[in-house]
Amino acid sequence: MICDGRVVIVTGAGRGIGRAHALEFGRAGAMVVVNDLGAALDGAGISARPAEEVVEEIVAGGGHAVANFDDVADWESARRIVGQALDTFGRLDAVVNNAGFVRDRMFVNTAEDEWDAVVRVHLKGHFCVSRWAAAHWRDEAKAGRNNDARIINTSSGAGLLGSVGQAAYSAAKGGILSLTLVQAAELGRYGVTANAIAPAARTRMTEEVFASTMARPDGESSFDAMAPENVSPFVVWLASSESAGVTGRVFEVEAGKIGVADGWQHGVTMDKGARWEPAEIGAAVKELIAATPPPAPVYGAAPQ
Repeated sequence: MICDGRVVIVTGAGRGIGRAHALEFGRAGAMVVVNDLGAALDGAGISARPAEEVVEEIVAGGGHAVANFDDVADWESARRIVGQALDTFGRLDAVVNNAGFVRDRMFVNTAEDEWDAVVRVHLKGHFCVSRWAAAHWRDEAKAGRNNDARIINTSSGAGLLGSVGQAAYSAAKGGILSLTLVQAAELGRYGVTANAIAPAARTRMTEEVFASTMARPDGESSFDAMAPENVSPFVVWLASSESAGVTGRVFEVEAGKIGVADGWQHGVTMDKGARWEPAEIGAAVKELIAATPPPAPVYGAAPQ
């Protein structure tokens, strides 16, 4: 099995894509820390059952898993998540950062507490768990023990392109992309790769907002393109030893499609060789834009 003996933390693994990841890891031979607060879609409430049910299903299938109910965006709680993996299974090979929720609002209607809550769980949550894992892997490397470790972050098409009505979510997911690039650059020396995925699948976050796109197919034999289980095999591969050498990348994963997202690059430039005068800049910008491909449209934006 592709992840036989590897120890993996999956955050937000009680439902949706995270649940699918955890179950796929169990089938692939990994030992899984199933982290989930059991919160509602907007982050309210706590329940142990979602994580416990996933653990029970993995164990019933002959796998090994343990439930964790810590808050990914709390500094000490995140340390406990990593500590539980080490205490229970004796090692840690991969962190799959997946936990999140939404509080969708048009930008002009977004309240400060809504912004803070969304950025906290997505962006800070990715930071906290990965930070404690990275510290462990650094210590292992300094002690002369080789790592073959993985950080797998979860962004979104909203992070790549933006999404109308999801300013906080888009900003947090965009921040995760930049965080991934820095992790890849800094942690390679310790035997750690870092990559991100931008998945498209049916979850509590998407099935209402994108109801027509996320609808289940008619007929049992039809391929359910938006099933979250379609994303998980790629994540399992990223967490395996087979993905060594792949780092600092963002992959779009949807249905039966896998693609590499080509992010910000240095574009067309114009060098005057001296300081620009404000009155000169308009014509220069017009020429630069004419020589540059148009950006991909924001999700939900009106056609230009």
